[in-house]
Amino acid sequence: MGVEPACPVLLLFLAGIIIWVVEAEVHYYDFVLAEKNFTRLCKTKSMLVVNGQFPGPTIYVHKGDTVFVNVHNHGDYGLTVHWHGVKQPRNPWSDGSAYITQCPIEPGHNFTYEVVFSEEEGTLWWHANSDWTRNTVHGAIVIYPPHGFSYPFPTPAGEQILILGTWFTYDVNKVIKEILRTGKDVPVSDAYIINGQPGDFCACSKEMAYRWQVDYGKTYLIRLVNALMNEEFFFAIAGHDLIVVGIDGSYLKPFTTSYVMLSNGQTMDVLVKTNRSPGRYYMAGRQYYTDNLFFTGYDKTNASAILEYRGKYDRLSSPFFPEKLPSYTDYDSATQFRKRLKSLASKEHPIDVPRNVTTQMYITASMDKIVHNFSAYMDYTLLSSLNNISWVNPSTDVLQAYYRNLSGFYTLDFPDEPPYYFDFVADLRDDSTHPLKGTKVKVLEYGEEVEIVFQSTNLLNASDEHSMYIHGHKFYVLGEGYGNFNSTRDTETYNLVDPPYLSTASLPVKGWLTIRFKANNPGVWAMHCQEGRHLIWGMNTVLIVKNGSNPETSIRTPPANMPSCASYPSIHKALEVSAE
Repeated sequence: MGVEPACPVLLLFLAGIIIWVVEAEVHYYDFVLAEKNFTRLCKTKSMLVVNGQFPGPTIYVHKGDTVFVNVHNHGDYGLTVHWHGVKQPRNPWSDGSAYITQCPIEPGHNFTYEVVFSEEEGTLWWHANSDWTRNTVHGAIVIYPPHGFSYPFPTPAGEQILILGTWFTYDVNKVIKEILRTGKDVPVSDAYIINGQPGDFCACSKEMAYRWQVDYGKTYLIRLVNALMNEEFFFAIAGHDLIVVGIDGSYLKPFTTSYVMLSNGQTMDVLVKTNRSPGRYYMAGRQYYTDNLFFTGYDKTNASAILEYRGKYDRLSSPFFPEKLPSYTDYDSATQFRKRLKSLASKEHPIDVPRNVTTQMYITASMDKIVHNFSAYMDYTLLSSLNNISWVNPSTDVLQAYYRNLSGFYTLDFPDEPPYYFDFVADLRDDSTHPLKGTKVKVLEYGEEVEIVFQSTNLLNASDEHSMYIHGHKFYVLGEGYGNFNSTRDTETYNLVDPPYLSTASLPVKGWLTIRFKANNPGVWAMHCQEGRHLIWGMNTVLIVKNGSNPETSIRTPPANMPSCASYPSIHKALEVSAE
């Protein structure tokens, strides 16, 4: 439950001028993780959820507020909780990235996160951050403008959170545990869901579809969260246009569209005008599939919920379905939608695109495998990599080791470019690059302006879109395209005027993506593909941003109750030595 302190805004009268003084609020929540039975698709299973809810509770704040969340783990898995898209200035201790900023909260233990909302405004989300536990442990974060300030669009008559998710009819965490041991492929989901329900097109689900009642002639705000495990997602509402106004906790130049496409882990704010004939209309979505087209067994569920007008009309007729919802493999619709994303870039919401780049990186994102030669047969382990390095979690979190100057847990040699150059997007059925497994990080000076070009490769003939995400920093997306990146031709297409300001962005299949950001948040921050299967296979690295020149630009001291790396006794000896 959140606690709402009173009197958040004071009015000062000085020389006849009204000055708004905004006092940030402090909120407190308790998250109790425990198993609970849920029935979907005609089958009942037990799964880990927060406070008995699925999706989990929503956190409500205003820009500038701080939230303390005490997480009590009564489940069977050690895990962390991450606050997706929240910058957490100088506070990596509460970022919640397993083995990067903390060790997991073990069953029977608790940990209190301090979540600081600084520049974010709009919709974000929180989720578990250990293996695939986020599949059932997640919820929305609503960040209102500061008290006394309004949206950069007319205040809506109401709002609705729609969380897009993935459903498995069994405990997928047990399956993933075995996959991590064997290195084989992950399972295909049984359905997609909206606010926990598959909707009318799935077995045993027709009467359980999520319903949202609206009044005619109003404008509503929809807060969309892509909480799927692996997929990007198309979404549309039958008969209604959507006005996109925000993404990843930042405002956009509004534009009207018949559909939206959300990268995995992305959030989006859209307005909808209820100006159609009173009736019932499906709010529907399906995955945007970019993997190998020879595989046709991907999840083709049309997840659905119902927008329902109040009033008198024939409620026995079936709801209308969105005719303009793109097909599963509609690359053009996905690309054209992303091209329309532009920052609002107003006086009240300015942008600051880095122009003096001091660090340039060219990072390949690849699917890989390691072949094992046994005496009687050959086998392989699936991996994914960045610049041919497949991430391995250390025995304690990188932040603890970095802060206490402990050696032996990571190395400082993550490369700025791939070890091999070739036609990255050609059909390459074999992997001859021999990926390395390691815990390699990149160190940045405080205040550096960084440009990264991500390049998708087609190793194993398995190019796929990747939802690239950086903890602790948002970035400007300057451009994207298909094919191999060309530093002469493609830089001419960069948007330096009003690029979108994101925390998660799509790297196109067989293509490239360029981002820029300022490394102004000291700490240890993960950079990875958000999609669950790529992340557990190693498409991850870490950026260490060094302290600045004063305490205000340096990492805060750690809280006293950080979760212990109890299963790794070697760390205790190292900590004792560092404390002497």
